[in-house]
Amino acid sequence: MAERTIKWGIMGPGGISRTFATDLKRVEGAELVAVGSRSKERAEAFAAEFGAKRAYGSCEELAADPEVDIVYVGTVHPAHRDNMLTLIRGGKAVLCEKPFTMNAKQAEEVIREARERGVFLMEAMWTRYLPPIVKVREWLREGKIGEVLLMTADFGFDIGWQPEGRLLNKELGGGALLDAGIYPVSFASMVFGTQPKRISSTARIGKTEVDEQFAALFEYEDGRAAQVAAAVRLRTSNEAILYGTKGQIRIPNFLFGKSATLLVHGEEPVTFTDNREAKGYNFEAEEAMRCLREGKKESDVMPLDETLAIMRTLDALRAQWNLTYPYAD
Repeated sequence: MAERTIKWGIMGPGGISRTFATDLKRVEGAELVAVGSRSKERAEAFAAEFGAKRAYGSCEELAADPEVDIVYVGTVHPAHRDNMLTLIRGGKAVLCEKPFTMNAKQAEEVIREARERGVFLMEAMWTRYLPPIVKVREWLREGKIGEVLLMTADFGFDIGWQPEGRLLNKELGGGALLDAGIYPVSFASMVFGTQPKRISSTARIGKTEVDEQFAALFEYEDGRAAQVAAAVRLRTSNEAILYGTKGQIRIPNFLFGKSATLLVHGEEPVTFTDNREAKGYNFEAEEAMRCLREGKKESDVMPLDETLAIMRTLDALRAQWNLTYPYAD
């Protein structure tokens, strides 16, 4: 018997939503039926491009569409909280782009609302579902490299000097932490499975008052540690390395995760390669759809308690830099 079709809505017709909608076409049993935006015209153009039946000029209208099962939220960071609350109160399942919210307080509010109403909710940490990262988790579960004692991960790119752009706009949650840093921070959370007990960090605050780069050391129990870094005006290696008592795992260009290499001491290297044509947003869509079909309210791979813990770690980092966001802190 064919599995039931899951009907999607998209809130926010921007670039990241375009990537998601493109990859969603590759997902069997998925159908994009509606698009929402503050601009009806932009929603209509996006709907026409991707074959959605309806376009709305508000999140409230999208939330009221009886055909929509789940909504992908791809709006600007400060809009995530309100968008999610509107959709959840409309009974819609939600897959929200990272950062989940602007701070942990907002995340607590949204998670509480979803749980009280029994609505599915998931952070769209798309990299966690990429096949090479799934393989890395398998290697870790099997103890291939023994106990992981140290890991490093960074993600940095150079947008140049664009003070008018979103990434350097403090009011829109710009800066390295929420756009780039969340990836290595979330990766460390995946590897060690807990919040760090101690955080040491430093950041470069630029002329627009956002963090243009940062580096941090996370300390865990038994002396385990993670070194993470991110930047929006500096290119970095974009690599993750896990150091264990029996070997290493190396993930080049880990954000896009097309390969991972297992290096067990005394054995030949083993490389897992993924030759997908899609960017990889289809995998998070498949996970959300699996959860909906099984009646789950959250994903075991990206549980809401972990999403909240990651937001608390991001808050702790910002506190060390005296970095606050308008309308959020």
